[in-house]
Amino acid sequence: MRKPSYSRAIVFFISLMLCTVWSLSAQSQLNSIEGKIGKAVEENWNMTIDLLRQSVNINSGTYNVKGVRAVGELYAKELRALGFTVEWVSLPDSMQRAGHLVAYRKGTQGKKLFLIGHLDTVFEPDMPSNPFTMLNDSTATGQGINDMKGGDVMIIAALKALHQQKLLDNTTITVYMTGDEENAGYPREIARGDFIARAKEHDIALAFETASGMGTIATARRGASGWQLEVEGKQAHSSGVFGSAGYGSIYEAARIVNSFRERLSKEQYLTFNPGLIVGGSEVAYNQEAQQGTVSGKTNIISPRTVANGDLRFISEQQKENARTVMREIVSQSLPGTKATISFVDGIPSMPPTAGNTNLATQLSEVSEALGFGKVNPGNPGSRGAGDISYVAQYVDCLDGLGASGRGAHAPGETINLFEYPKLTKRAAVFIYRLTR
Repeated sequence: MRKPSYSRAIVFFISLMLCTVWSLSAQSQLNSIEGKIGKAVEENWNMTIDLLRQSVNINSGTYNVKGVRAVGELYAKELRALGFTVEWVSLPDSMQRAGHLVAYRKGTQGKKLFLIGHLDTVFEPDMPSNPFTMLNDSTATGQGINDMKGGDVMIIAALKALHQQKLLDNTTITVYMTGDEENAGYPREIARGDFIARAKEHDIALAFETASGMGTIATARRGASGWQLEVEGKQAHSSGVFGSAGYGSIYEAARIVNSFRERLSKEQYLTFNPGLIVGGSEVAYNQEAQQGTVSGKTNIISPRTVANGDLRFISEQQKENARTVMREIVSQSLPGTKATISFVDGIPSMPPTAGNTNLATQLSEVSEALGFGKVNPGNPGSRGAGDISYVAQYVDCLDGLGASGRGAHAPGETINLFEYPKLTKRAAVFIYRLTR
């Protein structure tokens, strides 16, 4: 007996969606134009899923420059057909990154929108492949399918529905899909310079990273930065530890890291994780690769220890306050030891603001009008840093508008195809209302 084909599964899914989701009660809360937007999303759905399949089946790991460009070219073709001017922002070869896709329209009507996606995934070509596969009528799997090719395709599908109703005319919308969100190149001033400059020309930034379900939206995201601890001690016979030889570098590193935990671990939205620690008689540490080799003996007090980790925060003030405490702890050296700590900025935070909350309220109104229920701001501590954080200080922001699913960054990542068309309709109507 033949298995149901991919197309038949999708047709069945669409029929189910039409019967159960697009109810008359939901339509009655929308104006006639918004109703047509929803119908256009439905009518285009097979093409939307096919575009998702094509993009998922192109490996675009951050370091796969050709693959990232290929996904960008696939999306660029779609955006040109919607009347967008398309550009490719190249980065220096030394950064080993593909660059960014930018598509824009300019007009004078409504709010100026900056829509954010990213072309790259965490899955490099040497990792096991996971092509687009329908698991059942409401679930598909594939590399980067919800983080965040599902969100990228959603942007295009929403804009396509608006374009077909001639609702993009005279609007200002920029679609900016970075090629290295999963591991941004250095220096960040170059990797995100154009991104920030263009965002400043807009009123609102909407990022289509993975959704946390239908009822939650991100009005805040924590920032991420790094720290590195280096500790020196006196190398001596182990019998002298705690006495004339001092405590050694490993004990001092342990004291410092544990003191970080004791002083800071209960502060809301603040986390700091030691990711690597090496100590002994001979220590070789490669900071860029975050790798180390070490040797030592049980009867030798270790003279050197290196530890590094990340620091995540909800505001710049919280970050700086935490760094002050960490420096204070490091300065209180045990006898016979000396320690230093250094910090490196990564991605800034997206703090909660009144403007972001207002956007969440407007999104909730759209969702309720569609019959999908209320949307509430999510817990900022549940999300890491993202590209939108680079521009959060300049414009009102929402994130988590993209596809929902499970297992992002892991083998077998999935997308929820039951929620996906609902989220796409919601995005399309939301963009429409903002640009009136």
